Amino acid sequence: MTSKEIRASFLSFFKEKSHEIVASAPMVLKSDPSLLFTNAGMNQFKEYFLGNTVAQNKRIADTQKCLRVSGKHNDLEEVGMDTYHHTMFEMLGNWSFGDYFKKEAISWAWEFLTEVCGIEKDRLYVTVFEGDQKENLAFDQEAFDYWSGIVAKERILNGNKKDNFWEMGAQGPCGPCSEIHVDIRDKEEREKIPGASLVNKDHPQVVEIWNLVFMQFNRLANGSLETLPEQHVDTGMGFERLCMVLQGVQSNYDTDVFSPIIKEIEKITNVNYQPTSDPNSLEGKPSVAIRVISDHLRAVAFSIADGQLPSNTGAGYVIRRILRRAIRYGFTFLGQKQAFIYQLVDTLVQEMSGTFTELGKEQNLITNVIQKEEEAFLKTLEQGLSLLDQLLEKQTKEVALSGKKVFELYDTYGFPEDLTALILSEQGYHYNQEEFKKALQEQKDRSRAASQLDTGDWEHVNDNDDLEDFIGYDQLESKIYITKYRKTKHPKKGTQYQIVCNTTPFYPEGGGQVGDTGVFISEDNEKINIIDTKKEHSIIVHTTKELPKNIKTSLKAVVNKNKRKLTQANHTATHLLHQALYQVLGSHVAQKGSMVQDQYLRFDFSHFEKVSQQQLQEIEDFVNAKIQAQIPLQEERSIAFDTAIEKGATALFGEKYGDKVRMIQFGNSIELCGGTHADNTGELWGFKITSESAVASGIRRIEAITTEALKKHYLKTEQTLNDVLDNLKVRKNPVKAIENLHKENNKLKEELKALLTAKISNIREELQSELESLNTTNKQEVLFLAKELELDGQSIKDLCFELGQSFKNTCLVFGSKHNNKALLSCYLDKALVENKGLNASVMIKELGKHIGGNGGGQAFFATAGGKNTDGIGKALEKAKELVLS
Repeated sequence: MTSKEIRASFLSFFKEKSHEIVASAPMVLKSDPSLLFTNAGMNQFKEYFLGNTVAQNKRIADTQKCLRVSGKHNDLEEVGMDTYHHTMFEMLGNWSFGDYFKKEAISWAWEFLTEVCGIEKDRLYVTVFEGDQKENLAFDQEAFDYWSGIVAKERILNGNKKDNFWEMGAQGPCGPCSEIHVDIRDKEEREKIPGASLVNKDHPQVVEIWNLVFMQFNRLANGSLETLPEQHVDTGMGFERLCMVLQGVQSNYDTDVFSPIIKEIEKITNVNYQPTSDPNSLEGKPSVAIRVISDHLRAVAFSIADGQLPSNTGAGYVIRRILRRAIRYGFTFLGQKQAFIYQLVDTLVQEMSGTFTELGKEQNLITNVIQKEEEAFLKTLEQGLSLLDQLLEKQTKEVALSGKKVFELYDTYGFPEDLTALILSEQGYHYNQEEFKKALQEQKDRSRAASQLDTGDWEHVNDNDDLEDFIGYDQLESKIYITKYRKTKHPKKGTQYQIVCNTTPFYPEGGGQVGDTGVFISEDNEKINIIDTKKEHSIIVHTTKELPKNIKTSLKAVVNKNKRKLTQANHTATHLLHQALYQVLGSHVAQKGSMVQDQYLRFDFSHFEKVSQQQLQEIEDFVNAKIQAQIPLQEERSIAFDTAIEKGATALFGEKYGDKVRMIQFGNSIELCGGTHADNTGELWGFKITSESAVASGIRRIEAITTEALKKHYLKTEQTLNDVLDNLKVRKNPVKAIENLHKENNKLKEELKALLTAKISNIREELQSELESLNTTNKQEVLFLAKELELDGQSIKDLCFELGQSFKNTCLVFGSKHNNKALLSCYLDKALVENKGLNASVMIKELGKHIGGNGGGQAFFATAGGKNTDGIGKALEKAKELVLS
């Protein structure tokens, strides 16, 4: 069976078992504050497990894109070293939300593996939860009894809490699980060592293939467990591992999921892949590199397709790190000094876009982003190598290089620790690994402390079986009551409360639009400020710093009307802007993100060159024409997704849509959108683009303003113009007056330049006689001069090069005070750099300490700046010591 046939057979099997087949959710999460990425098949169904939403179909099956590179589920370091770990992988799953439970899940899993897939029964082992006394959890007798009816008892193994009790996180639904393991060793090996002894022992050929999780409990913040009102089934089977078993190979990378990509890597790099090579040997590293690249390509490509571009923070940093890891392996072990990974995107799209159509739709973007990231990081690698060389200039092989310096290379320049270690070992050096680990841990602790949110358990206030109802499209005020709340603690924001109500007019952050703010007012006029509103697992959460004195009484919820009005005007503008971009720039334009608030809007879109000034004007004119036309809003709040698409609606990338959607229309602009909007485009008053810039390769960003912000902009512009006219002392033709000023200024600059040239020439004549001849430790003569001058930085640089060209073996160190700051410059004749081993960049960093600053540059010329002008004299004295040492 091909991988496509295996995937299809799984979905077909469960469709026959009355399961609805649903599409994979995006791999990049937007509504789960506890995760950056989908790391398990159940993530998109959390709201059902938590009871926040009732599933329309209680039986579901799918294949879900998953990424495991951070937190508890982190397989990154294993990728490439073994045959079965991946960053991005597919998880086949079948789900029951309060419908069938252990009996059906177990029997259907066995039926699919043995009857549909034809896996030999004597190759399979199953595990059941053995219980845990500390948690007061009993042995899973129910699962054991069901397994006993279909599997020989010697093939049923007990599993501990670590392996056989699945939890969503520190809090939330959880329960015992039964794993199914497969032994793919040959007959001789299986006769030597029983497979039962190798289960959960990280053996590459005795691997877990399917996990059947039985959601029975809810983990509370205090660590205790309570029984869920409904029992659920959550299963996950590794697609790549299943393909390995059914295609009769010993590695996931030997399946047709990876082999086309690996063949393309071999073709591009001219390196042969050796599946059985020792990953720890130097000869085996090229094959490890090929596995890493084939895996990481998938992770990066799917992330970009789902809306997450590489960046320096959050989820974007994770994606950049994965891609850089792949680049590094290609650079070090495959000899690839030029970008090449982007060339593999075509093969990936050919193989997988049939199932995951987003790959084909975003192919150009994926290719361009990867190529630009590769080119940028390869330059960083060269820079890192240069910096490492500088560090080693004063390093002895007997002493360990500072781990802090290795961390600086990693943290500041993105230079991987393992590459630093490899280069050091090749040259006979080593570094302090404990120092590096300590610095890395300190950074992680700082990051965690800055973002970690501690949440308590939900406290239920008023019984309410109805799900929360959002009425904010039609009302900005309403009577509400609190159904539950919880206390939270943030390192920076302190103690806050999250409140859920039976109904709310407050719009929760989503679709790029910020959440509403406002107040809750009690019957005795107590006001509780709502500082933010978000959606979490399909419930609307209001954030406040305090609770009402009486949390059980009814309240009046009042949205900040002015902020909402301005925000929805800007949201409407993004729809018109999207249409304008499509018309002016072309049909390739697609929205790649947005941020809408009351003060301004931000819109990211796919486009591969800077938008010209003329095009920006055309875009502005297009939007303003739509505003002038006063187009009324048309909306359908519950329309079938397919019907909306047939009507021409645009579905935004990276969003997960349900069967029913909300369609927003302003004339020919039709989009699926859950945000709030103006009733008429005329409410926007006007539209002005304030900036256009690049966000990433192939992604541009426009920022713009409307309504009150635009009025303020015009008033400020008018005031600025009046100030200019007053300063010019003219009222007519200010442009001509400014042109005359430029001409006069340029003339004065030329005169000043001539004066400086003459001054430098005079100073050079004076300084020639002050050059001092020094005999260094290796008996090499150096013409040395250190002096403070009354010149600016550029003039000192010109002077250095003029003097340096007139005399050989010169070392010049000049200091100056300019704009109340200290400046140091160091010039070295190239002969001193090459023969004596002096380095201006190294010297200036040492001298810069005396003026309280940093510096850098090239080996023959470098500068430093600082605030301590009193330290210039000390620095000049120290310069002579450095030359003589």
